Amino acid sequence: MKIYTRTGDDGTTGLFGGGRVPKSHPRVQAMGAVDETNASIGLICSLLPSELDSLHSLLISIQHELFVLGADIATPEDSRASVPRIGQNEIDALENAIDDWQSSLTPLQYFILPGGTQAASMLHLARAICRRAERCLSENLDSISSSSYILKYLNRLSDLLFVLARRANHDIGTPDVRWEQ
Repeated sequence: MKIYTRTGDDGTTGLFGGGRVPKSHPRVQAMGAVDETNASIGLICSLLPSELDSLHSLLISIQHELFVLGADIATPEDSRASVPRIGQNEIDALENAIDDWQSSLTPLQYFILPGGTQAASMLHLARAICRRAERCLSENLDSISSSSYILKYLNRLSDLLFVLARRANHDIGTPDVRWEQ
């Protein structure tokens, strides 16, 4: 099977289950932002030091969920195609992960800059990309999906990525970078 199909040469892309939309369509923009989030997490996984193996495992499972989220966005609800959809179980899992990973951190009493270790800096970047995906979806959710879970998932994921960035610094012994005005 060839990787190129030539069907997108006219500036359109196919949705899962049929139908074509312009590549500038809000659905495609949201799918792209989710894909960027996933790719940034893949980059993080490739750079993590061995001391952070449990973080690596968590991030790989999130990458799998982001594929589900991407398929969810790429498949109109009235499509005949059946795909897994993000639901409350995935949101609950993110909330549990946030609570678990945050438990050993001191509560923040000031703003922090995205930085510290390489892993923490990359997690902050993934968080910012995830927030962009959330903005893409929130701006056009009515034309993409009626699921309330998609936005909740991205919101919790960006929160988790923030906590993980702090933990990546903490676990290596690097302090968060405090914002000074």
